[in-house]
Amino acid sequence: MITAITGIKGSRFRRAAAVTVTAGAVLATGALTAAPAQAVTAPTIVAKGGFVMNNANGATLFNKKMDTKLSTGSTTKIMTAKVVLSQSNLNLDAKVTIQKAYSDYVVAKNASQAHLIVGDKVTVRQLLYGLMLPSGCDAAYALADKYGSGSTRAARVKSFIAKMNAQAKTLKLTNTKFDSFDGIGNGNNYSTPRDLTKLASNVMKNATFKTVVKTKSYKAKTITKTGSTRTMAAWTNTNTLLSSYSGAIGVKTGSGPEAKYCLVFAATRNGKTVIGTVLASSSVAQRSTDATKLLNYGFAKLG
Repeated sequence: MITAITGIKGSRFRRAAAVTVTAGAVLATGALTAAPAQAVTAPTIVAKGGFVMNNANGATLFNKKMDTKLSTGSTTKIMTAKVVLSQSNLNLDAKVTIQKAYSDYVVAKNASQAHLIVGDKVTVRQLLYGLMLPSGCDAAYALADKYGSGSTRAARVKSFIAKMNAQAKTLKLTNTKFDSFDGIGNGNNYSTPRDLTKLASNVMKNATFKTVVKTKSYKAKTITKTGSTRTMAAWTNTNTLLSSYSGAIGVKTGSGPEAKYCLVFAATRNGKTVIGTVLASSSVAQRSTDATKLLNYGFAKLG
């Protein structure tokens, strides 16, 4: 029996896994010294929905119900930050006085908070850290009150949420709707793995946002109502991938009774950035496991 080696100048061939013999013919590929290429097997994740893309060109790398509408939890706050950072003539050092309404709100909702203190003057930049690291719903409220329009707080909040939805429309997030400034929805707050990933990819172009979401811990120095300086307790980023995954650069966690456990994530390795989302995973640990699997798969696909 003769094994044929076919060579084409300038080309490289993979070693065949097997030689198929048929009557009167021998079919074989070129036998070279290079190791066989290994197929990349798509991972299995617990999350109900997942999506990963190449951040450079938006190419899909993984899809599990990528367009299924699901509750977003505090990943909503990515859009909260987007609206703030999209303000014309934004002054990140502008000061916002913390109102009792903000603290009353987080207590009433039993919501995650930045533990902002009534009467303190906090900069917009600091509020963004309070929004994205400890997932402060009090910080979200303060930002919505600051950047919404209207003569009453309720009107300003309504206006701010309308701006969130206008941004979603501009970004063509066709399966996304917000009815809150922080993810504590009123029955009509949803998005999809693909939409949230597209949103995160867009906001990551903003240098301030990118700096905030990759920060593991942050201490804010605020001005009290008496004019003295207060150093707040450190805000720790709820995104554990920043410590556990090499190259992680963000983005935002989310959780809730309906949302379960969510994570929008991104990492850069060897000049390539993979970004994605998992929605409705089963626990804090599992959402990180799901995201880690998808990041590894994404980088393997990119080679």
